[in-house]
Amino acid sequence: MSEHTQPRPTPPAAPQLPKKPFAWERLAVTVLMIGGLVWSGVETQVNVGQFVANFGQFTQILAEMCRPDWSYVSYVVAPLIETIKMAVIGTAIGAGIAFPYAFLVSRNVVTNRFVTGLFRFILNIIRTIPDLLLAALFVAVVGIGPVAGIITLAIFTFGMVGKLFFEAVETIDEGPIEALRAAGANQWEIVRYAVVPQVMGFFVSYTLYAFEINVRASTVLGYVGAGGIGVFLQQNLGQFRYDRVSLMVLVIFAVVLVIDYVSSKTREALL
Repeated sequence: MSEHTQPRPTPPAAPQLPKKPFAWERLAVTVLMIGGLVWSGVETQVNVGQFVANFGQFTQILAEMCRPDWSYVSYVVAPLIETIKMAVIGTAIGAGIAFPYAFLVSRNVVTNRFVTGLFRFILNIIRTIPDLLLAALFVAVVGIGPVAGIITLAIFTFGMVGKLFFEAVETIDEGPIEALRAAGANQWEIVRYAVVPQVMGFFVSYTLYAFEINVRASTVLGYVGAGGIGVFLQQNLGQFRYDRVSLMVLVIFAVVLVIDYVSSKTREALL
C-alpha cells in the first residue's frame, strides 16, 4: 500500500430504532385497563340493561326538543344578557386580582421561597374548590341572584388565570431581569420594564380564555340560584318543558360560538 493512500472513512452507524415493548407488557396493560373498566362499572353500579330499556324516554325527550318554542325568545334575552354580564364582571375582577398576585408566586421575581410557597399554597387551595360549591356557599351568604354568581366566577377566574399567568412569568427570558439588577434597579422597576412587556400578551390571552369558560360556567351556576339563564333552564327542566329548554340551548350555543370566535381572533392577533 502506498504511503499516500488514505484509509477509508468508517461509515456512520445505523440509527437504532426504539425497542418495542414485549408482548406480555402489552397484554398486562390491556388486562389492567379492562379490569379497571369493569371494576369502575361495578363500583358505580352501571346498568346497561336499564339504559337500553329506558332508551324510548330519551327518544321522546329528543323529539320534544326538536320542536323549540320560538315564542319564548323574548323571555330568554334578558337572562342571557345577565349571564354575559356576570361572565364579564367576574372575569374582570378575578383577572385583575390575579395579575399582581401572579408576580408574588413567581420565583424569578420574588426570590424568597417562603413568600412564594405561602402564596402558592393559598392559590392551590382556591383552585381546588369546585365552582358549584362556591356558588352554593355565596347563595347562602348573599342570597339568590347574580351577585353570588359574579363572586363565584371572580374566584374561579382568579385561581385559573393566576396559575396560568405565574407559569408564563417563570418562563420569560431572564436576560432583561439580570441586566436591570446589574444596573441597580429595584424590584418594581424590574417587574415594570423587564417582566410585564414579555407577559402582557399572555395575560390578555388567558383572560379571554377564562371569559369563554365563564360564559359556559355561568349557565350552570344558575342551577344553584346564582342568577343568569341557568335559573330558567332549571325551572323549565323541572316543568318538563323540553321545547323551551332546546330553545335556550340553541341561544346559548350561538352566543358561545360568537364569543369563541372573537376571543380566538383576538388571541391570534396578540400572540
